[in-house]
Amino acid sequence: MRILIIDDERSIRNTLKEILEFEGHSIDLAEDGSQGVEMASSTNYDAIFCDIKMPNMDGVEALDAFAAKGIESPVIMISGHGSIDTAVECIKKGAYDFIQKPLDLNRILITLKNATDKGQLVRETKILKKKVVGVQEIIGESPAIVRIKAMIDRVAPTDARVLITGSNGTGKELVAKWLHEKSERASMPFVEVNCAAIPSELIESELFGHEKGAFTSAVKQHKGKFEQADGGTLFLDEIGDMSLAAQAKVLRVLQENKLTRVGSDKDINVNVRVIAATNKNLRDEIAKGSFREDLYHRISVIVIHVPSLAERADDIPLLVGHFISQICQDSGKPLREIEPEALEELKKYTWGGNIRELRNVVERLLILSNGKITREDVQLYAGPDR
Repeated sequence: MRILIIDDERSIRNTLKEILEFEGHSIDLAEDGSQGVEMASSTNYDAIFCDIKMPNMDGVEALDAFAAKGIESPVIMISGHGSIDTAVECIKKGAYDFIQKPLDLNRILITLKNATDKGQLVRETKILKKKVVGVQEIIGESPAIVRIKAMIDRVAPTDARVLITGSNGTGKELVAKWLHEKSERASMPFVEVNCAAIPSELIESELFGHEKGAFTSAVKQHKGKFEQADGGTLFLDEIGDMSLAAQAKVLRVLQENKLTRVGSDKDINVNVRVIAATNKNLRDEIAKGSFREDLYHRISVIVIHVPSLAERADDIPLLVGHFISQICQDSGKPLREIEPEALEELKKYTWGGNIRELRNVVERLLILSNGKITREDVQLYAGPDR
């Protein structure tokens, strides 16, 4: 586990550090509350030990700052001047527990275990709640989809950057969402940016934010997508359409984990996992001079290719069944059937728009066919010009 110790007494910091490192934990140290809050804002700690009495910012003020910044790590308060009133105040402010000095080894380890167990339970509950509303399941049993699901399971728990490739409509965004949902960042934001949809003159402000007055229409300060995704995942869709100027600044954030808003000279630390997607061959774009090779290597630690629907035609019956159920449920209409011959007919199509096109066709068939969807219905209504 990664643990932060905030205490102005060096001897206490070092003693706790030795105890916890002996137990196999990774330890960071802060000398006062303000430094501790800054560190906790940029790193997800499994637990925080925080002294009550400190200069600059005391422990109670630190608890308020943690809450204001959305820091959810369990906080264990420590003090040599403790009282029942102080302990009650700390618990009300969100602390997990309160330990008096001199520190007792067994009490420290038991409290830490209980705090981290509770923190894990809270994170898992949040993930489950999110999944109820839910990220849509990846539908398919073809070898290519089985490989993608296995890759997601292996890569998601890490912080490795992922590049997702594939044609439009294949489901690259869904892969990105599952990488986030199955990661330890799942309780934090998942922020999407469509790089192709933002004008080149606005992309830097959109990604990195701007200060009030940075340009004519900047009437107030704006946090960019990187800051909005702090602690979570930033999904850069169609990154191949990003300008070279913006690419250079993204590269700096990936290298240094800090950014500068437009119109500012102040660095802001961010802790973001970047997942990128493209329908272009970025190696070809590098050869043309329209994509930076150093950025490509930064974002492509892991590459996941999502196949076209034509490459996974055996998944079409499963996808059609899923879309029929989904569309009928959303419209409040009885579930409809589709003949096996109709499914075989659908498997013959090329599906230039991939899964997105298939869903549109299924919705069209449900509207225009009478009763069970037949092969004749598919021949009449499934073509792109129907």
